[in-house]
Amino acid sequence: MIFTRIRRGWSAAPGVLVLGCAAAVLATGTVATTTASAMSESPGPGKGTGTTAASLTPTRTAPTAGPDAAEQRSAPGSVVSVTLVADLDAKGVADRLEKTGIDAAQVRYGVRAHRVVYRTRGLRGEPTTASQLVAVPKNGERALQAVSWLHGTTVYRGDVASVNEQSTDRAATLLFASTGRAVSAPDYLGLGEGPGIHPYGHPRATVTASVDALRAARASVRREQRVLDRNVLVSGFSQGGPATMMVGRALQRGADPYFRLGALAPIAGPFDLSGFEAAAADDEVVRSSLYLAYFATAWDRMYGLYDTPGQAFRAPYDKTVESLFDGDHRASEIAAALPATSKELFTPEFLDTVRSPRGKLRRQLEALDTTCDWRPEVPVHLYHAKGDKDVAFENARHCARQLTANGAAHRLTDVGDVDHNGTVRKALPLVIRQFDAAP
Repeated sequence: MIFTRIRRGWSAAPGVLVLGCAAAVLATGTVATTTASAMSESPGPGKGTGTTAASLTPTRTAPTAGPDAAEQRSAPGSVVSVTLVADLDAKGVADRLEKTGIDAAQVRYGVRAHRVVYRTRGLRGEPTTASQLVAVPKNGERALQAVSWLHGTTVYRGDVASVNEQSTDRAATLLFASTGRAVSAPDYLGLGEGPGIHPYGHPRATVTASVDALRAARASVRREQRVLDRNVLVSGFSQGGPATMMVGRALQRGADPYFRLGALAPIAGPFDLSGFEAAAADDEVVRSSLYLAYFATAWDRMYGLYDTPGQAFRAPYDKTVESLFDGDHRASEIAAALPATSKELFTPEFLDTVRSPRGKLRRQLEALDTTCDWRPEVPVHLYHAKGDKDVAFENARHCARQLTANGAAHRLTDVGDVDHNGTVRKALPLVIRQFDAAP
């Protein structure tokens, strides 16, 4: 019977899928740190001509002696390694944004970006590592406003910002940094250079990886004699929309003794995950079979949604679907291996369960349906597009209703008749303006 099997271990096999934006590449072997000269160099305006880490010779940072230092090195948020992955002047940043379809008019500075591997906690609180992209402007300023950028759905490890220089999330990170801010763009658990499988939609894992990423970003920029402001501007796209609200709530409630919540700007998030998955079961979502297959395989690993794959997936897909979502398959490969509709992929019983969730599934979904059900002490600006056929505009209204019920100040902007990925490209310059106006 569906939803009765005891949960399987989450750490069994490396791999992940995420819905909405980019994914991360699996890197084997030891990650080197950036060169000492790059880490100690005082940033100056206009420096850099688009050099990437491929042209550099990274060296390992020497460990600090002493028991206290050893404890600090093992604490969540401590830095494991730092690798320079991009060094662009302002023109290089603008060119990169234009290739992605993002308005580059707000670019003011060049950007230096590092892939930072840091310590965090896994699904059950066990020690693990994760990766992120940390980007800073080359403007000579010592004190920098902090941005946390939370990416959307990604099925392939190599598509996240810290690894894929062509990803939209890399471009978004460069844009924020080019306006004079320091950016922490976590890959989440199990993506990028993080081990294991991404626990999609797990609230605690989402928050801890992102807050620990901020701690690691603070330590990383300190090596360049720079400091981060306490107030964090949080934004994210698709899966990163609910993540924005969860991380914001955690910061407001004191998840970190240093950082505070400064502003919230979620973009095209599936805030009503129950409704989103039900729509995917009815094939009312673009790429419905892929989205729902990711949800089913990921949540089965976490919560045990079915006893055997055959209870959820029709033959012959029941023999292959789980292996597709291992983080090592690109979205195009997965899409080619699946039927176009959920009706063709899933059993009628499983689809009925998704449409009318009960018991354990209902309880787990509730946490993702209520990420906006609190009262932020900072303004919230939601961005969505009525032309989005992946995540319906009604999801933004769902979030807005919960914020209204809690007496929270908020706005909702429709960015126009564009698709899901077009939404983030249209919204990002608006988010910059919002953050420019933040106290």
